[in-house]
Amino acid sequence: MRLASVLLLLLLGACAGAYHTPLDGRLTTKINTAYAARDACLARNVASDSAGGGDAEVVARAVAQACTEETEKLVEVSNRDGDPRVANRIRRDSEFRAMGYVLKARGQVTN
Repeated sequence: MRLASVLLLLLLGACAGAYHTPLDGRLTTKINTAYAARDACLARNVASDSAGGGDAEVVARAVAQACTEETEKLVEVSNRDGDPRVANRIRRDSEFRAMGYVLKARGQVTN
């Protein structure tokens, strides 16, 4: 009985492992690299004198717009199915993160 249980667990574990391929690790690395590039671009653009004045939402939108190339690379790498909803969420996330960088640069966010 125990032997049957152990064999069943081993078989189920083998099935679960069949879907994880080395490609997954490379894809994860590409996605993480694209996120880092996008975030670095946002931080770089906020660090310029554009974060000093004006409406924070307008500045954040401009910063996100300045990083369109990096955002679109992130969309390309992470949205392999081409789902427009996923692409729009990533673009909105870029604006959201840009707002966080703007507020942080202005001293309005404590982390």
